[in-house]
This record gives sequence, C-alpha cells and structure tokens, in this order.
Amino acid sequence: MVSCETRNKLIHQVICFCFLAILLHPTTSSDLFRVGLKKRRLELDDIRASRVIRKLKHSQRPTNYPSFATLGGDSSNQDQVILKNYLDAQYYGVIGIGTPSQEFEVIFDTGSSNLWVPSSKCYLSLACYLHPKYKSTKSKTYIKNGKTCTITYGSGSISGFFSEDNVKVGDLVVKNQEFIEATREGSLTFLLAKFDGLLGLGFQEISVGNAVPVWYNMVDQGLVREKVFSFWLNHDTEAEVGGEIVFGGVDPAHFKGKHTYVPVTRKGYWQFNMGDIFVGNNSTGFCEQSCDAIMDSGTSLLAGPTTVIAQINHAIGAEGIVSAECKDVVSQYGEMIWNLLVKKVLPRQVCKELGLCVFGQETGIKTVVDKERSSVLCEVCEMAVVWVQTKLKVNETKEKVFEYVNQLCESLPSPAGESIINCNNIENMPNVTFTIGGNPFSLTPQQYILKTGVGNAEMCISGFSAFDLPPPTGPLWIIGDVFMGAYHTVFDSGNLQIGIAEAT
Repeated sequence: MVSCETRNKLIHQVICFCFLAILLHPTTSSDLFRVGLKKRRLELDDIRASRVIRKLKHSQRPTNYPSFATLGGDSSNQDQVILKNYLDAQYYGVIGIGTPSQEFEVIFDTGSSNLWVPSSKCYLSLACYLHPKYKSTKSKTYIKNGKTCTITYGSGSISGFFSEDNVKVGDLVVKNQEFIEATREGSLTFLLAKFDGLLGLGFQEISVGNAVPVWYNMVDQGLVREKVFSFWLNHDTEAEVGGEIVFGGVDPAHFKGKHTYVPVTRKGYWQFNMGDIFVGNNSTGFCEQSCDAIMDSGTSLLAGPTTVIAQINHAIGAEGIVSAECKDVVSQYGEMIWNLLVKKVLPRQVCKELGLCVFGQETGIKTVVDKERSSVLCEVCEMAVVWVQTKLKVNETKEKVFEYVNQLCESLPSPAGESIINCNNIENMPNVTFTIGGNPFSLTPQQYILKTGVGNAEMCISGFSAFDLPPPTGPLWIIGDVFMGAYHTVFDSGNLQIGIAEAT
C-alpha cells in the first residue's frame, strides 16, 4: 500500500511536470534565432530521465558505416536557436510543426537522426497526456505517410508512424519534413522528461526508417549557406539563456582561441578518435592507443567503459557500490594476473590464459546463471588487468598495486551508472583531461560535478557515468553535455569534422 506521504509526493511531482515547461517567445537579431530557457534545481531522477536518450542511440545501429577522414573549414552565415537548459541535464528548445505552427520542446540531439513528437493518436501512454500532441487535422501542410516504426530504448521504447509536414526551427521553415508521430511512449522515463520529443542531428545512416534528417533538408533547401552547425551550452545556473545552437555557422561570442578539428571516423554518430585520459597529471592508460568517441548533445553526463570510469571516480573520491565479484577475482586471480603481465603476456590475452574469457570454447550444458557469472568474471578480470598494467608502468610495488585495485573495486559505479561524491571536497579534486586532436581539454571539478538538493539534502553527482557498449559498435565514449558545457563544439557535415574550443 502506498503511504499518504508517498502519494502526496507523487502528486506534487506530476503537477510540477505539467507546469514547469514555461516558454519564452523566439526573438530574432542579426539572423540569430533564439528560443527561451528555464531552469530548476537538479534531482537524481532528472539525470536518470535524460539517460534514456543515451540508451536509445545504441539499440538499432548498423555496424557497417563507411569510414571518413577529412580536413576542415569554417562558415560565415549564422542562424541561431537559443536552448533551454533543464538542470544541466537536458538542453532543449522550441520547434514548430505544421501550418499554423504547433509548438514542441525537443532535445537537439547529435547522437540520433530522427525527429519525433507525441501524436494526437497517442491514447494509452500517460506521458502523452503531460505533453503537447501533434494534430495533423489542424495543419494545412500535413502530408500523410503512415509507415509504422519503433525506436527501442534501454528502458522502454516509442512506437508510432511517419508523417510529413513543415518544421519551423527559429525562423527557418523546413518543408515536407518526414517525422514520427509517437503513439506509444513505453517508459516512465518519458513521464519524468521535460522535453516533448527529439530532433536528431546525426547522420542519415542511423536514421530509423531511413528518414531524411532535418539538418539534411535545411542544407538541401538552401536555408543555410554552410554545412555547419555549432553548440554553446551554458552551465551558469543563474543565467537566463541556457545555450544556443547555430545553424550555418558559429557565434564568435561563445568561444575563445581557435577550434581544434578532428575528422569524423565513422559516419552515423559524430564519431572521432580520442587520445589518452588524465586525472590530474596521471594517465589512466586506457586510451593511449586511441579510443572511439562520439560528441553527443543528447546525453547529459560523460559516459565511458566501467574500467576507466571506476579509475576516474576513485581518483576524484566518488563512491559506487562494492562489487563482491570484483574483489573475488582480485583475491583468486590477482597473483596470476600480476605474473602474466610481468612476463610480458599481452594484456588482452591474460584473462583468456586464466580461462575466464573463453566463451567460444565452452563445452557441456551451462545454466543461464552460470553463463551470466562467466560473463561478469571475464569483465572484472579484464578491468583488473588494465588497473594492474597501469600501475606496473610506474613501477609500483605489488602490495600497493593490489591495495589500489581493491580500492577501485569499491569505486565501481552503481548499476544505474551514477557515483556520488562529498560536496565539501570539490575544491580539492583534480582536473580530468581528455586528449583530442593531440591537444588537452581539461574539465575542472566545478565543470564535471552536478549538484542536487539543498541544505542537508544536497548531493553531488559525478559527471562520469559507466556505460559499456559491446562490440562491434563499442566500446565507445559518449562525450555529453558535461564536456560540451565547457567547450564550444562545431559540427561540420560539409568537411566531416568536429571542432572544439574553450567556451566563454
């Protein structure tokens, strides 16, 4: 039975969800198209709500994207849209669909490629009743399509059908844009979300139904001069404006210095190669030979493989859940891992030598539980190998190495991916630096820690979240808003490159 206190709290939350999406009217100045911003205090559920977008992007991706590597350029025309910042966890802005225009607040998401909003034909999902719904009968420019589709999330899905209509972004009107009318939103996450839908700015290669993305049509219809759009995300919680996306160029007021450009390595996501990661002056050793990463405006945190996220969170003092499996592996196999690495056995071969990662050679009948445990042991072993190897490179003693590894076991993130930190320690925490295009890009503690609650209820959340995407698409780093708030980013589809510069 639900208590009165719990029921009242839920009612209060639902009421808040209904009334907090307050809009400011667009304004136009020098071809910069703006949409207003509102903010509230952060809650842990809000980060969890925004994470569903991250999970969406890895569910239906083809694995055979062609590879690209190009040089760079810049643009001169600037068409801007001002973004809303929901608690540094969701950045969204207003678009219009149809004639006359029906307004929706959407995430401008570089990690997906479809546009979808709730449909007036969405009857059975509570989330649809808390958000505006597109009504095709009220639009003079609606074109029937009807092709059905489903987009699968890690904790739910949306289903619906395709329609076509004019889409207004700022003062730009994209004609005959294909989009999804969502008729089912199958997750509580959408109930918590402050956005109505999603506008994907990724490549068509990852578009569900092969629908042409909005950005492609902006270019093809001559609405922008250059094939460039750029993001500025404002992490100032007191500022009126939460950020801007500029279509067709960049706003020099929002960055300083020059952009570092890196080529898109795989067309689908805005994917690129990233170099080593440092905590303070110490290398994590994980990306010395490069890692795949995507620049993703639709993900609030900065997500990466559990192995290195545990290293980072341990170094900054964040705490997750103690993993008994992790400590068991260290206790039973730690000495053998040490000996094999000292003998110069390749790190990727160590866990196979120990018999913990040989699924293809298994014989006999195994229960589902046995297979699951085998998978966990393999993953933990591979993490332990990386941790031991990192310390071996700096000639640490065996005793100190295993003390460090056991501490990392205790710093593994919670199953949901978050790690918590003492708010009083922020000033003493190290910078975390990412090497991109051969240049260092550092995040200060003030930039990578998110605060929730007030007074005695205040909580600080690490901006580094564990997310293990399996091969062949993964492992993959997801460089989300924690990073993009510190650095102005340029997405150059004409030259297939990404630019990064310090934000102002």
